[in-house]
Amino acid sequence: MNSARVLPDALEAFALEAMRRYGLREEDARLSARILVTTDTWGVHSHGTRQLRLLLKNFPIGRLDAAAAAEVVREGPAWALIDGHHSVPFVTAHRAMQLAIDKAKGVGIGYVGVMHSSHFGAAGYYAVQAAEQGMIGLAMCNAAPQMRVPGARGKVLGTNPIACAIPAGGQRPIFLDIATSAAAANKIIRARLMGQPIPEGWLLDASGHPTTDPSGFPETGALMPMAAHKGYGFALLIEVLAGVVTGAALTREQPSWIPNVPGNPPGPANQGQAFIAIDTAMMSSAEVFGERMTWLTDYIHGSPKAEGAARIYLPGEMEWTKRDKALVEGMVLPPDVVESLKGLAQDAGIETLPFAPDGTDEQRSE
Repeated sequence: MNSARVLPDALEAFALEAMRRYGLREEDARLSARILVTTDTWGVHSHGTRQLRLLLKNFPIGRLDAAAAAEVVREGPAWALIDGHHSVPFVTAHRAMQLAIDKAKGVGIGYVGVMHSSHFGAAGYYAVQAAEQGMIGLAMCNAAPQMRVPGARGKVLGTNPIACAIPAGGQRPIFLDIATSAAAANKIIRARLMGQPIPEGWLLDASGHPTTDPSGFPETGALMPMAAHKGYGFALLIEVLAGVVTGAALTREQPSWIPNVPGNPPGPANQGQAFIAIDTAMMSSAEVFGERMTWLTDYIHGSPKAEGAARIYLPGEMEWTKRDKALVEGMVLPPDVVESLKGLAQDAGIETLPFAPDGTDEQRSE
């Protein structure tokens, strides 16, 4: 397998065309393509366009519905619950976070929960959506069980990712997007596809022993929680906020969003998601918050550096640097992403790839 350099605009156009051919509405396809390609420009290729081929396979078999739309089913001044109706999950998540932001503008904080949804890509995109509108943003979801908890032998909870984003004065938003497992499941699956070992401490085998061999996952084995009981605690909190509160499926009742997984519960995924926006300007002022954040970030950047360290990064700074470079120079997609996009082109009957067929450089059109 080869990597390939691609321009973000070309990749977005390719993703858009693929979604059109699967029957998605134009507006939904455009938003979804933008979310996925933005994730790729951050360098988070495990949750970018690599995911699109598998997600689109859910539409022809009825696990997702291109004609459906999310619906607010209950709400109050500071909260709302949305039924995604198995519609395009990126669109549902984007709408939910925007509703949380709108709620926060009125009362200072907004919570929006979602049920009957599926994989929404990188949680960080939606947290940043709030930060770019001057608010602290939190985004999270529950997922099919893939992670062991202390004292258990096999899978009990999902990787249950959580992201936060914070306006940072005159700088780009600070943002952090993590799984509550020691590593995201997609990183293990990528290593399996590429025939590579994984670091110790990420995975247990079918017998519950630590392993660096990803070849049996996700069919067997279980991910380790990050930081032992601490990751377990965070995963449980997210299961409550995104699953219990919303009415979504919980733990072993939650089907994987990936189609045709052996042992998968029948029917569509019923993933739960939660989005929180906090309007700090209502507590003091945007100016005061910005000044205090500038002081804090300057303090961290200016702290004494360890021997050999060139600089101290804030969460998200590396991703913003990668995005700036990608928008000007293009970006290099890893081999597994290239292969997934080639497969998507075959599935959708698209003849022109966004990169050269041999994976060496971007495919340019006249």
